[in-house]
Amino acid sequence: MRSNEAIARLDAAISALGDVHVSAWSEDTLREQLGELSVALCTLDALLSRIADEVRARGLRIEEPVSA
Repeated sequence: MRSNEAIARLDAAISALGDVHVSAWSEDTLREQLGELSVALCTLDALLSRIADEVRARGLRIEEPVSA
């Protein structure tokens, strides 16, 4: 995958995740979706960790953006 395409896909994922507000879900909905939500969150965590590890393995740092 080309780097520009990868960044565009990451940006799309960020946008999609930004629209998820679990606090607005009812307790019943959260309980019903908890299994799928847990799998998604754990998978996301593993993938983000892999990408970050690959960046660090090349001797680069991942830094948080400085707030304006």
